[in-house]
Amino acid sequence: MTWVNFLDKQWHELDIWPNGDLVRYFMPSDFGRKFPSTRVILDGMECPIKKPACPLAQQTTFSTYKNRNTLKVVVGSSPGGLISHIPESYGGSASDRQLVERSGLTKKCEAGDSIMADRGFNVQDMFATRDITVNIPTFMKNKNQLSAMTVVKDKKIASKRIHIERLIGLAKTYKILQEPMNTTETALGSEIIFICCMLCNFRTCIVPRNA
Repeated sequence: MTWVNFLDKQWHELDIWPNGDLVRYFMPSDFGRKFPSTRVILDGMECPIKKPACPLAQQTTFSTYKNRNTLKVVVGSSPGGLISHIPESYGGSASDRQLVERSGLTKKCEAGDSIMADRGFNVQDMFATRDITVNIPTFMKNKNQLSAMTVVKDKKIASKRIHIERLIGLAKTYKILQEPMNTTETALGSEIIFICCMLCNFRTCIVPRNA
């Protein structure tokens, strides 16, 4: 785990959050036409851990979504495919809203920016006061049918949001994230996840220029 600590400290010296001009410059052409103000695409990432011995730790890390004990983090990427937001991880019981609140993302985005995310990230109120829009698919609650325009918009969001899902899938190809983390690894879970995500930024970009 010495190298984990070393890489984590070294790479945390880098500012991986690109400024707005860089995000727009490297934004794929079709993305730019449909969602030009997008600063970051968000999604949750859950990594399995071995069941802790402590009952409180079991409760804190149990994910109802995965039905097992996990570490959870909200990961963000630029539209161009750079993983640019990798905050600290928390137990799997944390909600997407709690993760966003604790991640400091509200201080990173600027007025006029927009965020793209899954419908689980119902955080519009957290960003509205800063003139930041949150683009998420429409909720079906209390609605029997969506309008054709809404369906088209949701499909456009889904087609672009897939980029962050592919990047998270790429990070999970590293062997250390393919098996449940043991106690030692779980203690360094935030560092391990950060390193695996950072390594993806050194690989060939999986988002084409015309995406």
